[in-house]
Amino acid sequence: MASKANSINLFSLGTPQMRAFHLTWMAFFVCFFAWFACAPLMPVIKGEFHLSMGQIANINIAAVAITILVRLLVGPLCDRYGPRKTYTGLLLLGAIPVLGVALSQSYESFLIFRLGIGAVGASFVITQYHTSVMFAPNVVGTANATSAGWGNAGAGAAQALMPLLLGALVMLGVTEAMGWRVALLVPGLLMLVMAALYWRYTQDTPDGNYDQLRADGVAIDGGKKGGWASFKAASMNYRVWLLFVTYGACFGIELFIHGVAAVYYVDHFGLSLKSAGFAAGSFGLLALFARALGGWLSDKLALRGNLNSRVTLLFMLMIGEGLGLLWFAHAGAVTFAVIAMLGFGLFTHMACGATYALVPFIDRKALGGVTGIIGAGGNVGAVLAGFLMKGTGDVQQTLSILGALVLVSAVCAIAVRFSNAADQAAMAAA
Repeated sequence: MASKANSINLFSLGTPQMRAFHLTWMAFFVCFFAWFACAPLMPVIKGEFHLSMGQIANINIAAVAITILVRLLVGPLCDRYGPRKTYTGLLLLGAIPVLGVALSQSYESFLIFRLGIGAVGASFVITQYHTSVMFAPNVVGTANATSAGWGNAGAGAAQALMPLLLGALVMLGVTEAMGWRVALLVPGLLMLVMAALYWRYTQDTPDGNYDQLRADGVAIDGGKKGGWASFKAASMNYRVWLLFVTYGACFGIELFIHGVAAVYYVDHFGLSLKSAGFAAGSFGLLALFARALGGWLSDKLALRGNLNSRVTLLFMLMIGEGLGLLWFAHAGAVTFAVIAMLGFGLFTHMACGATYALVPFIDRKALGGVTGIIGAGGNVGAVLAGFLMKGTGDVQQTLSILGALVLVSAVCAIAVRFSNAADQAAMAAA
């Protein structure tokens, strides 16, 4: 029997564990690039469709709303069918609205396609599931956070690269109205390529695929009872719902910032589309190392202490996030705004990594359900932030309120604490 990897060899593709690690973050990167490819082009799209702030808020809400449902579904689907089939299916089906958004001719059609694109955000859940079943407890926090962080960087890459791609098309003689549509075809095509690679080169577990393991009579943790049993077991665990809230307060904020940052920099500070894209993109590109840093610190603290060391780290990171977000909201000059955004962004990404460093220890027999519910919490946070912005009608005021709410939600992080017996049982089971 193959075992979970107890180390991460970044420069190897020779084992199922490392192939899954690299292909899952790459698939995640492509999905997040596709998910947020529209955001940095919104100033152009806003002008073409004559969008109001309320309509932009609706588009931002649509972009993250459907992901809540799909994240709840794909976790149990991973338990039932395995991450390989689930990821391949999501990539293939998700490419349809990604390609279709380029055909939008009105606010209504754009809104519908944007809603559909939100489904690809569920890729995060599959990524975290796949690395959780491939890596041992001593490195699983680092593996989860690094794969998620590198994948999350797709959002930052989209913020920075999509305006450049549009600019290159315009330089070649394509009109701006046609250029943004052509640019949005790129991520859809990348998703189709990634689906083929994932199907061909990954497997569900170190021992093989779920179908073959079940045929051979091998018991599969989490997946042996089917998706609904996994979801039901996870939903009855109070720690799942506490982390649901904390993830809404870190990843939900991250999603919200991705959706509004470019427009905020253009409208509030008068930056050009390209400059706003680079400023907004720098926030997303923090994920290249910041999420991994959060997971790595969580693993290191757990080796010196216990699971509660992971909990304390998450609490402290969320306090830093809330304070940094308040600073960003009240920055009076663009230079200070960017510095503040990078500051609170560092805490935000690290908190996301620290959250999913805890996930494998909540209930390994309902891993899909746990991963899906907590992942959905991030999108619930983003949707609520979108409605808050729609209600206030002002991005700056919304950011101030969100900063205060993050500080309050840090209480949920510290409440996840484990008893000594639960700590030992969780570590042994994982």
